[in-house]
Amino acid sequence: MKAHIVQVNLSAGGVPKRPVMRARVTSLGLEDDSQAHPKVHGGPERALCLYSLERILGLQEEGHPVFPGALGENLTLWGIPWEQVVPGVRLLLGREVTLEVTRYTTPCKTIRPFFRDGYIRRVAQPSFPGWSRVYTRVIVPGEIYPGMPVALLEHA
Repeated sequence: MKAHIVQVNLSAGGVPKRPVMRARVTSLGLEDDSQAHPKVHGGPERALCLYSLERILGLQEEGHPVFPGALGENLTLWGIPWEQVVPGVRLLLGREVTLEVTRYTTPCKTIRPFFRDGYIRRVAQPSFPGWSRVYTRVIVPGEIYPGMPVALLEHA
């Protein structure tokens, strides 16, 4: 199966974010999504948080009680080589929506319950390169939904 969106996740603030059938991507993120701490999450340079289902499954194999949406990601993706999802890379969702990775996320204490022994550093880029979630800016907004194809584009 080709790379695609597995789950689109929203919340009224905090984690876990819960799946929805579709959402509108704006320059500030997903409509109807909120963050519990907007000073450190959200905004145009952190509009969407992305993570890999393959990485979530790997964490589960290690015994962490994590699941899609638990780590606050707006989009859970499948089939993208996660080690290539680095700042500057763009992703095309469907034929229109375009995102640009701006930075790796810093694990927040709110995701502690989803890690065995609260070990949130397990998804910190400096400690475990290639296992971090990423933040993106929105280059082209639009509608997204689970099953939508995802393509990794070259650096901007």
